[in-house]
Amino acid sequence: MRDITRCGGIRTRISGHPPKGDYELPNARHAGDNPEPEREAWEANPIQSKTYEITFLGQAGTTLSAEFDDCEVTIGPGTTTLRAELPDRGALSGLIERINSLGLDVIDVSLVAPPAGR
Repeated sequence: MRDITRCGGIRTRISGHPPKGDYELPNARHAGDNPEPEREAWEANPIQSKTYEITFLGQAGTTLSAEFDDCEVTIGPGTTTLRAELPDRGALSGLIERINSLGLDVIDVSLVAPPAGR
Protein backbone atom coordinates (compact mmCIF):
# COMPACT_ATOMS: atom_id res chain seq x y z
CA MET A 1 0.00 0.00 0.00
CA ARG A 2 1.08 3.53 -0.69
CA ASP A 3 0.28 6.64 1.30
CA ILE A 4 -0.62 9.75 -0.68
CA THR A 5 -1.58 13.18 0.50
CA ARG A 6 -4.64 14.76 -1.04
CA CYS A 7 -5.62 18.39 -1.03
CA GLY A 8 -6.32 19.50 2.49
CA GLY A 9 -3.64 17.21 3.94
CA ILE A 10 -5.76 14.04 4.11
CA ARG A 11 -3.59 10.95 3.63
CA THR A 12 -5.02 7.98 1.73
CA ARG A 13 -3.58 4.54 1.07
CA ILE A 14 -3.78 3.01 -2.41
CA SER A 15 -3.40 -0.74 -2.52
CA GLY A 16 -1.46 -2.41 -5.32
CA HIS A 17 0.33 0.77 -6.38
CA PRO A 18 4.13 0.76 -6.34
CA PRO A 19 5.54 2.92 -3.57
CA LYS A 20 7.44 5.32 -5.87
CA GLY A 21 5.93 4.74 -9.29
CA ASP A 22 6.53 2.02 -11.84
CA TYR A 23 9.94 3.37 -12.83
CA GLU A 24 11.45 1.25 -10.08
CA LEU A 25 10.03 -2.01 -11.43
CA PRO A 26 12.62 -4.07 -13.32
CA ASN A 27 10.41 -4.68 -16.38
CA ALA A 28 8.90 -1.18 -16.59
CA ARG A 29 9.08 0.59 -19.95
CA HIS A 30 8.20 4.13 -20.83
CA ALA A 31 7.53 5.79 -24.15
CA GLY A 32 10.79 6.65 -25.82
CA ASP A 33 12.85 4.24 -23.70
CA ASN A 34 13.62 1.81 -26.47
CA PRO A 35 12.54 2.26 -30.10
CA GLU A 36 13.91 -1.16 -31.06
CA PRO A 37 10.62 -3.11 -30.59
CA GLU A 38 8.92 -0.85 -33.15
CA ARG A 39 11.81 -1.26 -35.56
CA GLU A 40 11.82 -5.03 -35.10
CA ALA A 41 8.08 -5.18 -35.74
CA TRP A 42 8.50 -3.11 -38.92
CA GLU A 43 11.32 -5.34 -40.18
CA ALA A 44 9.27 -8.46 -39.42
CA ASN A 45 6.24 -7.05 -41.30
CA PRO A 46 7.51 -4.66 -43.96
CA ILE A 47 4.92 -2.69 -45.86
CA GLN A 48 3.70 -4.84 -48.69
CA SER A 49 3.17 -3.28 -52.07
CA LYS A 50 -0.34 -3.17 -53.51
CA THR A 51 -1.56 -3.56 -57.05
CA TYR A 52 -3.60 -0.74 -58.57
CA GLU A 53 -5.43 -0.31 -61.85
CA ILE A 54 -5.70 3.21 -63.21
CA THR A 55 -7.96 3.83 -66.21
CA PHE A 56 -7.84 6.94 -68.35
CA LEU A 57 -9.71 8.10 -71.45
CA GLY A 58 -8.20 7.36 -74.83
CA GLN A 59 -6.39 4.45 -76.38
CA ALA A 60 -2.66 4.48 -75.81
CA GLY A 61 -0.59 3.96 -78.93
CA THR A 62 2.94 2.55 -79.01
CA THR A 63 4.57 5.83 -78.00
CA LEU A 64 2.23 6.44 -75.07
CA SER A 65 2.50 2.82 -73.94
CA ALA A 66 6.30 3.26 -73.86
CA GLU A 67 5.80 6.07 -71.32
CA PHE A 68 4.39 3.44 -68.95
CA ASP A 69 6.83 0.59 -69.56
CA ASP A 70 6.88 0.02 -65.79
CA CYS A 71 3.16 -0.89 -65.91
CA GLU A 72 1.03 -3.53 -67.56
CA VAL A 73 -0.95 -1.68 -70.25
CA THR A 74 -4.40 -2.87 -71.38
CA ILE A 75 -6.18 -1.02 -74.18
CA GLY A 76 -9.96 -1.17 -74.15
CA PRO A 77 -12.71 0.53 -76.16
CA GLY A 78 -11.95 4.24 -75.69
CA THR A 79 -9.85 3.70 -72.56
CA THR A 80 -6.44 2.52 -71.43
CA THR A 81 -5.84 0.78 -68.10
CA LEU A 82 -2.50 0.66 -66.37
CA ARG A 83 -1.86 -2.07 -63.81
CA ALA A 84 1.06 -1.52 -61.45
CA GLU A 85 2.38 -2.88 -58.18
CA LEU A 86 3.21 0.15 -56.05
CA PRO A 87 4.92 0.35 -52.66
CA ASP A 88 2.80 3.17 -51.17
CA ARG A 89 0.31 5.95 -51.81
CA GLY A 90 3.09 8.33 -52.76
CA ALA A 91 3.98 6.09 -55.69
CA LEU A 92 0.30 5.92 -56.65
CA SER A 93 0.07 9.72 -56.59
CA GLY A 94 3.23 9.93 -58.69
CA LEU A 95 1.81 7.60 -61.34
CA ILE A 96 -1.46 9.55 -61.47
CA GLU A 97 0.56 12.77 -61.83
CA ARG A 98 2.51 11.22 -64.74
CA ILE A 99 -0.80 10.42 -66.46
CA ASN A 100 -2.18 13.92 -65.83
CA SER A 101 1.02 15.59 -67.05
CA LEU A 102 0.45 13.98 -70.45
CA GLY A 103 -2.97 15.66 -70.66
CA LEU A 104 -4.87 12.44 -70.05
CA ASP A 105 -8.04 12.23 -67.94
CA VAL A 106 -8.07 9.59 -65.20
CA ILE A 107 -11.56 8.11 -64.88
CA ASP A 108 -10.97 5.28 -62.40
CA VAL A 109 -8.45 4.14 -59.80
CA SER A 110 -8.95 0.70 -58.23
CA LEU A 111 -7.08 -1.33 -55.67
CA VAL A 112 -6.76 -4.90 -56.94
CA ALA A 113 -7.44 -7.56 -54.30
CA PRO A 114 -4.36 -9.67 -53.55
CA PRO A 115 -4.45 -13.33 -54.54
CA ALA A 116 -5.71 -15.69 -51.83
CA GLY A 117 -3.00 -16.76 -49.38
CA ARG A 118 -0.85 -13.67 -49.78
